Formats: sequence, C-alpha cells, structure tokens
Amino acid sequence: MGTPGRSGIIRKPNETMRLIITTFVGVVFGFFIGVSFPSLSLTKHLPSSLLPSIDLTYIEDKNSGLSTQTLLHAWSSLKGNRSSSNQAQNLNDTSKIWVPTNPRGAERLPPGIIASESDLYLRRLWGKPSEDLTIKPKYLITFTVGYNQKKNIDAAVKKFSENFTILLFHYDGRTSEWDEFEWSKRTIHVSVRKQTKWWYAKRFLHPDIVAPYDYIFIWDEDLGVEHFDAEEYIKLVRKHGLEISQPGLEPNRGLTWQMTKKRDDSEVHKETEERPGWCTDPHLPPCAAFVEIMATVFSRDAWRCVWHMIQNDLVHGWGLDFALRRCVEPAHEKIGVVDAQWIVHQTVPTLGNEGQAQNGKAPWQGVRERCRKEWTMFQGRMTDAEKSYYKAMGIVPPNSTAH
Repeated sequence: MGTPGRSGIIRKPNETMRLIITTFVGVVFGFFIGVSFPSLSLTKHLPSSLLPSIDLTYIEDKNSGLSTQTLLHAWSSLKGNRSSSNQAQNLNDTSKIWVPTNPRGAERLPPGIIASESDLYLRRLWGKPSEDLTIKPKYLITFTVGYNQKKNIDAAVKKFSENFTILLFHYDGRTSEWDEFEWSKRTIHVSVRKQTKWWYAKRFLHPDIVAPYDYIFIWDEDLGVEHFDAEEYIKLVRKHGLEISQPGLEPNRGLTWQMTKKRDDSEVHKETEERPGWCTDPHLPPCAAFVEIMATVFSRDAWRCVWHMIQNDLVHGWGLDFALRRCVEPAHEKIGVVDAQWIVHQTVPTLGNEGQAQNGKAPWQGVRERCRKEWTMFQGRMTDAEKSYYKAMGIVPPNSTAH
C-alpha cells in the first residue's frame, strides 16, 4: 500500500517541471513565429466584435518571465522597423523615371530626351549635326512614279523650289536610272513594286514624320505643270485659308467633276453646280467641300486627320475624296480649288498596266474593278463606324429621320 503512494509523490514534481518547460518552449516558439511574420495582426484576422472580450493579460505566462505586454512591445518595434524599411523602398522607387504624359511606351524616359516627331531631312555622315542643313524645306512633294514617265516627272520637279523636300515612290522598282537627273541625287527614293500612292502614304507619311512641313503635296505622275508655280500656289492657299486643296484642271482634258474644273474669273473657288440630283446639299460633295485625289494638297493639321482615315487594305483611295470634308471644319470654306495655278490631267493609265490579267481580262480591267470595290467598301465602313459611334453615345445621328 505504501509503494503506490511514493510513486505518485515522485511523479507530480516531474509533471510540473515538464509543464513549465513545455510552456516556456511554446512561448519562445510563439515569439519567434511572431518575429518571422510581423505583418500578422490579431485585429486583421479576428472579428472586431470579439476583440473587446479577449483579455490579453490572461495569456501571460508567469513562469516564463515574458509577459504579453513585452511580446507586444517587441512586435510593435519590429513592425516599426518593417515600416521604415518599406518607406525607404518607396523612396527608392520614386527615383525611377515614370512619366505618364510621355508618348506611349516612352514613360521610362526623362521628357528632355523625347523626340516624338521626325523629318525627312537628309543628313551627312560627318561634321557637326547642327551644321548639316543649309536650309530646312517647309513643304513636301511626293510623286508615285514609274521610269517611263521620267520626262513628265522631270518637268514637274523643276516647278518646286528648294523649299520642298522631294520624295519619289517607285512602283516599278527602278530607282538608280533616275540619277541621270541632277535633282535625283538630293531626292528621297522609296521603292516597292506594284503599290499605289495611298499604300505608300499610309506607311511612309505618318503625321509625326512629316510634322515639319506646312503643306504636303501627294500627286500622281501624269500631271502637266506648264501653268503651275508651287510658291505662288502656296501663297493663294494661305490667302484663302484652304486646308485641303488642288490646282484647277484644264477644262478639256481628263475632267470628271465640275468642282475641279478651272475657272478663268477667280483665284480660288469652293463650290459649284453639278448635274441635277448629284448634290443633296450645296455644302456637301461633289458641289462643295470636295477635291479629287489625283493632285491633293494638305495642310499639316488636315493631313494628321486624313492619314488616320486611310485604310490599310484599301490602296486605291477611291471614295476618300468624298470623305476629306470630315477632317476640316467648316469644310465648304476650307476645301477648295486654286484656279490661278492650274494643271493638266494627262490620264496616262500607267499604274493600271501594273495589274495582272485574269479570266480573259486585261490588267487594267482588274485594277479598275478593284477601285470600284474599294469605293463601296470604304463607304460601308464609314457608315458603320458612324452608326456605332452614335449608338455608343446614345444620340440620334444628324441625318436620321427618326423623331
């Protein structure tokens, strides 16, 4: 009977010591867990309604010598250090360049280095960059050409002074032969076979590239310029406030529209009378706000709008002349024909011959069919785009008959 009693007396102190040691180890382990994860917070993980009922002093372990108050103080210190570290990191981040107002993709560059626009000025391979240009041309003239029209282009280029940058787009791939002309050596040549001027314009005349030029001439190759002077033309365009224009056409050659017909009694005209039923509004094409696309001249601002309207896959530009009015306001006052400086449309079907014979049709027939299809497609796209816009805005289109 005495042995069991001695055994119980001996086991009790051992169990007490084991409990003390276990508690101490648990407290220490918990402390290091708290150190490892200082961002954890009771207030983040427990409902606020429960917090008032918890007495944190109850957790105090008298045997360990570490009170809850001491642990919380250590916790607070660690959080403070972490906060200071985060603040220092944020300060370091602000030293990195990020400018949201920079052009897209250039936000990491300091604004002072941004060159958002370019030009077509030719540069030297030597000397000081600041001394490269003896003159900065103010205007740009482009021709889309084949070598067979070299005499016509030679005569045309000579009508443009050193104030013009000359750019030739070669649809036949022949460029080196043009070096027989002295002016060709200071001309920019771009060669891609069997492409139209609007294909070239969309890809090589981005508004940010031609930004230095006040006016951009985008001309065909079959234009007679005997009665044309480029500098005088610019003066008249400025005088009459034209943003989109063309020279008048000699009345007896290649005339399609009454609007583009040269008049003898005016410097510039902006409206005309067409055949009955052709104009639903005297301020709309083809009676006003209209020029053709064969010899168009754009101001810098007008071209920025027109470039965005040119479709990537519709390369002939048919229908574009009826839509140019959307890029200036009021269009019937800022689009016009310059009568005092006129040209002759020679109607040479050179680009048509670059087509391909198919199904028994001549090359030019396939090209002409494509032109007509593109006109229909462009009109459809414009109509659909307008409808989508007005629908998204929740407003009735201006030309709608709905009440």
